[in-house]
Amino acid sequence: MGQPVREYLLTLCVTVAVTYLLTGPVRKFAIAAGAMPEIRARDVHREPTPRLGGIAMFGGLCAGLLVADHLHNLDGVFELSNEPRALLSGAALIWLIGVLDDKFEIDALIKLGAQMISAGVMVMQGLTILWIPVPGIGTVLLTQWQGNLLTVALVVITINAVNFVDGLDGLAAGMVCIASAAFFMYSYRIWYGYGIEAAAPATLFAAILMGMCLGFLPHNMHPARIFMGDSGSMLIGLVLAAAAISITGQVDPDALALFAGGERNATHAMFPVFIPLVLPLTIIALPMADLVLAIVRRTWNGQSPFAADRGHLHHRLLEIGHSHSRAVLIMYFWSALIAFGTVAYSVNSASMWIVLAIVALSALGLVLLLLPRFTPRAPRWAEGLVPPRYRHAARAAEAAAEAAARDASGREPESGREPEPVGALADARPRAAGVSGVNGATALGAHSRPSERRKAESAR
Repeated sequence: MGQPVREYLLTLCVTVAVTYLLTGPVRKFAIAAGAMPEIRARDVHREPTPRLGGIAMFGGLCAGLLVADHLHNLDGVFELSNEPRALLSGAALIWLIGVLDDKFEIDALIKLGAQMISAGVMVMQGLTILWIPVPGIGTVLLTQWQGNLLTVALVVITINAVNFVDGLDGLAAGMVCIASAAFFMYSYRIWYGYGIEAAAPATLFAAILMGMCLGFLPHNMHPARIFMGDSGSMLIGLVLAAAAISITGQVDPDALALFAGGERNATHAMFPVFIPLVLPLTIIALPMADLVLAIVRRTWNGQSPFAADRGHLHHRLLEIGHSHSRAVLIMYFWSALIAFGTVAYSVNSASMWIVLAIVALSALGLVLLLLPRFTPRAPRWAEGLVPPRYRHAARAAEAAAEAAARDASGREPESGREPEPVGALADARPRAAGVSGVNGATALGAHSRPSERRKAESAR
C-alpha cells in the first residue's frame, strides 16, 4: 500500500468544501424554520443567531466517508473494518437528536439517553474497546460487558465535554479541530510508521473531523453568523470519541512491540493510550476540565449537573477582562499546547528539549492569561507611540481630559454644519480612546463599533 497522504488531503479538502458550501443554505433554512432561540441569561451573544449548523457538518462527514470509500489506499478501511459504518450509524442518530433539540429544546435526560443509545449502536457494530494496554502489566483483556460499558462511558463523556465548551463563537469547532489535527499525526504514525492496519480507521476519522471543523469555522468565527448547536457539538464529540476508541481498543500493543523494537519502545510509543481515557483527556483536556468543574459546581450549589450557568472557563476569561476573540485564542493556545505536547512527548519522551519547550510555552500561556490584570506601561519616551491604555496614569488622564474637551467643543454647531444627532444616533459618534471598556485593560479605540461595546457590556 502506498503512502496515502494525498488521498487524506483530498478527503480533507472535500469535507471542508462540502461543509463550507452547505453552511450558507443551512443558515437560511434555520432562519426560515425558526431555529433562532431567544437570548438566554447564560448566552454571551446579544442578537438571535440561527443554529442547526450541525446539518452542514453532518453533510461534510457523509461526503468525506463517501470519497474515502472510492480512493485506492483508503477503500481498504471499509473492506477490512466495519468501524466507518458504525460511526455513520451512531453519528446519524446523535445528529438527528441534536437537530430536534436545536429546534424544540429536548430535555437533558432525553439527550443523555440518546447519547448512550448512539454509543450502543456503534458498540453493536464492532466499534468497542477490546483491551487496555497497562504499563508494567501488559495487555489487559476486557470482557464483552466491560468493554461495552467503558466504550459507552467514554463516548458520553467526550460528547458532553465538547457540548459544554461550545459557549463562544468558534470555540468548540476550533478546539476540536486542533485536537483532531494532533490525533491525526499520532494515529498516522501508528498506521504508516509501524504498518499497523488497525489504526487506519482512526486516522480517517481524524482527517474527516478536521475537515468538518475547518469548513464550519469561517461561518462561526466572531461575530458568528450561525451556531453549530447541539446537532454539531454532539456530532463532533462523538466522532472524536470514536477515533479515540478505535485506536485505543483495536490496536494490539503486542503487534506494536514487534515494530517498535521491543516492549520498552512500544511502551513509549503507546504512551498516550495507556488507558482509554488518557488520550481524549489529553487532546481535549480543557473541555474535560470544564465538564468536571461544572458538575462539581452545580452539585455543590444544589443544582442539577445539566443546569446551564455562566461559570464555564470561557465565561471566566470574559470576566477577567479578555475580549471575546482573545478568550477564544487563549483557549486555542492551551488546547494546542496540551494536544501537540502530548503527541511530541509520545514520539520522543527522552528529549529534554520537548519538556523545556512545553514548560516555556506554558509560562507564556500564563502571561497571556493574566494580561488584563497586569497591563504593560510604555516608557515615557514611547508614550506618544502607543494607545492611551498603555501610558502611565497621569498621561492617560490628561489624554482623556483633552479628548473630552475636544468632544465638548465639537458639539457646538458651526455655520453650514448640520446639528449633531441625538439619542441612538448620537451613540454612533467615535469615542475617545482610553475609556474604560468591556475588555478590561483593552480600551475601545475610535474605530470600534459602539454596538459591539454595548453587547459585550451587557454580557458582563
